[in-house]
Amino acid sequence: MKTSTDRILTTHVGSMPRPQYVVDQLFAQDRGENYDPAAFDAVMTRAVHEVVAKQTAAGVDIVSDGEMSKISYATYIRHRLTGFEIADVPRATPKDLDDFPAFKERLAQQGGTPKYHRPVVRGAITIKDFTPLDKDIANLTAALAGSGATDGFMNAASPGVIAVFQPNEYYQTEEAYLQALAEVMKVEYERITQAGLILQVDCPDLAMGRHIRFRDADTETFKSAARRQVEALNYALENVPADRVRMHLCWGNYEGPHTHDIDLVEIIDIVLSAKPQAIQFEASNPRHAHEWRVWMEARIPDDKILIPGVLDTTTNFVEHPDLIAERIERYTNIVGKERVIAGTDCGFGTFAGFGAVHPDIAYAKLASLAEGARRISEKLWG
Repeated sequence: MKTSTDRILTTHVGSMPRPQYVVDQLFAQDRGENYDPAAFDAVMTRAVHEVVAKQTAAGVDIVSDGEMSKISYATYIRHRLTGFEIADVPRATPKDLDDFPAFKERLAQQGGTPKYHRPVVRGAITIKDFTPLDKDIANLTAALAGSGATDGFMNAASPGVIAVFQPNEYYQTEEAYLQALAEVMKVEYERITQAGLILQVDCPDLAMGRHIRFRDADTETFKSAARRQVEALNYALENVPADRVRMHLCWGNYEGPHTHDIDLVEIIDIVLSAKPQAIQFEASNPRHAHEWRVWMEARIPDDKILIPGVLDTTTNFVEHPDLIAERIERYTNIVGKERVIAGTDCGFGTFAGFGAVHPDIAYAKLASLAEGARRISEKLWG
């Protein structure tokens, strides 16, 4: 993993806004309507090259494929694994939105709720087809060549996020479900890193899961589940070097009150027990910006790298470079300038065809991120 040895490097969480021509293909695939595999592949190859070029033009150092081929960060797995079926099951909503029903209704009326098929486990989970993964790897690797990017990373769902947000109707215990997921996802993780890419495992289950799946449980019940999810993740990563992996911690990439978000201090030890060397986390939005103090007081292992989100991904404000520099400096004061990479709170396209930030503004925010990193680098390295 490239680190900030002579300047602060920049990255983001992974997903970028999909162009409409990509969205159309993703929904055709997900619904099985007018789906042409050859056309799908051609579109994704083009889209990945375009999104890598846009990231590097904005000044991003460590880039991704924008998750162009995935309809969402976790439900894409049903196209690669057996055992998942589409079902009409109740969808859990964030507890904070239920506290404000008029606001929740307004979000729905304004199209603020993504619409996609939700997989449910009704059979044994095995590898069905990793050809889509191989194509993703090939597309990103080709797009990186000559792009000028410092490094490339690829997102993958953690066993925990799949288990927490995809209902299980097959396995008798949660532990058995997690183990089955860990067995198949470890293959995906190993393929990504063996291809020379950085693996990013997305773990909103360790934070957002508290006010969705475990909304009616007590904190200790949630934390016990989170520990099991980290154990499953660590098992799935047993053959992957820690310095080839980063993990993303998230409380939910939506504009809302977030009044039921679990405090970072409650889960930080669980997060730090995960194998990935780098931890990417929300550090800009109004509900979690203050938690840099928690990192300051935590026992952070010497080999860990912090990737604080210094851009909010739910607002069309473009953060001033000086504010970005200020946020970055807070974390360099905690772990040192060599162990900080500047990132974003979450993705700009968590669900295909859905996102609070306008695509043009998303790239303007990334350009401001790069400028803020340049300014603080001048101060830190001279």
